[in-house]
Amino acid sequence: MYNKKTVRDIDLNGKTVIMRADFNVPLDDTQTITDDTRIKAALPTIQYILDNQASLILMSHLGRPKGEVKSEFSLKPVSKKLSELLDKPVEFVSDCIGEEVKSKAKGLQAGQVLLLENLRFHKEETDNDENFAKELASLADVYVNDAFGTAHRAHASTEGITKFMDIAVAGFLIGKEVDFLGKALENPKKPFVLVLGGAKVSSKIGVIEHLLSKVDSILIGGGMAYTFLKSKGLPIGKSMLESEKQTVAFEILKKASEKGVTIYLPVDHIAVEKFDNKSKKYKIPQDKFPENLMGVDIGPKTVALYKKVLKKAQTIVWNGPMGVFEMPNFAKGTKAVAKVLASSKAVTIVGGGDSVAALKQTGLTSKISHVSTGGGASLEFLEGKTLPGIAALNDK
Repeated sequence: MYNKKTVRDIDLNGKTVIMRADFNVPLDDTQTITDDTRIKAALPTIQYILDNQASLILMSHLGRPKGEVKSEFSLKPVSKKLSELLDKPVEFVSDCIGEEVKSKAKGLQAGQVLLLENLRFHKEETDNDENFAKELASLADVYVNDAFGTAHRAHASTEGITKFMDIAVAGFLIGKEVDFLGKALENPKKPFVLVLGGAKVSSKIGVIEHLLSKVDSILIGGGMAYTFLKSKGLPIGKSMLESEKQTVAFEILKKASEKGVTIYLPVDHIAVEKFDNKSKKYKIPQDKFPENLMGVDIGPKTVALYKKVLKKAQTIVWNGPMGVFEMPNFAKGTKAVAKVLASSKAVTIVGGGDSVAALKQTGLTSKISHVSTGGGASLEFLEGKTLPGIAALNDK
């Protein structure tokens, strides 16, 4: 799908590199980073660039400042964390364009690192403004994109900048994403099972339609399952429903059956009266859903059925939790899926913010073949959409 050059394919010696990273990390009220996963994910590319005698300018966004300077979205805490992780000083500059930035970029020696302030303090970043992109490009000789999480956006730092730089390549993180997701879609080992969850059918229609000709079966859980069940005329009580998507859901079930793809829906549910972790839980069979209850997780029979299907799989892609996993009492189904994937010999790929967060809760992340760093980007990749931030890089 994408055959792009990476940092390994170019000579970095003596060059100044500007790299788009994804340092959109969570901060608490004291501006302390509460999860540094995304920073650590960028380290192999950073280290490789520095080891190859280049100087490095890093840029990223953080939060949604919407074109305004907001101190709570400053990247300064990231420079401190980076300097700890790299065991070397990481200089920070309080803007990403302008004279001060230019002079600091010029003064960089091989092996030195400079982090620019939040790109989204400038509205021009998300507008993909040409002059803003040109200013960023003027700071360096080589552009590296290693921010898969923003690759589905055509922004100045992901797509616009490549128009003004001869050398624009992928970092290791993007290389790995394209490798894993690309292989899973182009040449999956069979049986190929897709596990989909989360709240809405509408956000997953594209994925299902694109993968229907590639997968052998689809396991559905989460809030989206109730729209499918309702489309088949089954009772769902007060469970989540996208009523305007029932026809689409029914069409998908029909199409799947014509293609010989089995779509599995929950055969039992964990349901409650009130959306509260302390609510009394009821186990409900699929065809007898009381009107006063809402589904919050897949039931034990569904867990057993899904395990059986997953154990035979050779490729598994999982996007979206099976229930309201944020509430510990309704996380059983999601955790069960995570455990099966972790013990599987199949190629396992987990994408989407909620699935990744659920996986982290189980402590099984390291047992998965590939955990995607981009929520929206991995979803669009699975839908077969072109990601502008990757498409814009140099071809091999």
